[in-house]
Amino acid sequence: MHILKLFLIVFSIGALTSCNSKNKKTETKTVTENVASTQETSTSLSESEKIINETILAHGGDLYNTANYSFVFRKNTFQFKNNHSEYVYSKTYEKEGSEIIDVLDNGSFSRMINGKAVELSDKDIASGTGSINSVIYFTTLPYKLNDEAVNSKLMESTSIKGEQYETIQVTFNEDGGGEDHDDEYYYWINKNTKKIDYLAYNYSVNKGGVRFRTAFNKRVVDGITFQDYINYEAEVGTPLKDLPMLFEANKLKELSEIKTENVINLNKQ
Repeated sequence: MHILKLFLIVFSIGALTSCNSKNKKTETKTVTENVASTQETSTSLSESEKIINETILAHGGDLYNTANYSFVFRKNTFQFKNNHSEYVYSKTYEKEGSEIIDVLDNGSFSRMINGKAVELSDKDIASGTGSINSVIYFTTLPYKLNDEAVNSKLMESTSIKGEQYETIQVTFNEDGGGEDHDDEYYYWINKNTKKIDYLAYNYSVNKGGVRFRTAFNKRVVDGITFQDYINYEAEVGTPLKDLPMLFEANKLKELSEIKTENVINLNKQ
């Protein structure tokens, strides 16, 4: 997405497949720039873009521009440090008794094993980049939803579990949209809170798949919203617009829980 899509190497076999869909490496505007653009050219924005900007503000707004947080995901420690349009992401983990630190610095990937830099193949770079991007992309939603490569469209409003939602479809340009630019996403934004309660996506890698996520454990850490997700599976080819109905009818298979734990604002350390 934005730095988007390989983000679906979903995080364990059920989740690892989907995460590969989010490795997007596009230039991004900061929230401040987007909000200013919204104020100055609001009449030129589509309804979906206006809603996305409202959603970004509801989840953290300008705080994303200089955010510096760490969190634990599946026993791996991630960090994202933003400096407006620049960023440094990292992933620290252990494998076969060695400490490995992967760093994505403004699109440039590197790896250290036990404190020593190692040379990597193109395949390893792509895999490592996607792994970091995917986790941090979903963790910081909706921060990247107004990137240059994003195409958004306002779909029909819907009701889920008695709440009213705006439905936003997101697709991507081939230019700047990453390797999985043909993936499709839906976001269901609560009309009252302006926050994302549900999302869905389809992807074509590994024979394809359809996923639906429901947010839970929502909490605000120094002004930025973090939330976990229950990850569901639908049959390949299921239209994303049908997933809320299938969810309410208990016709989706639960695959995994996507949890971000021990969230820390490093700017306060």
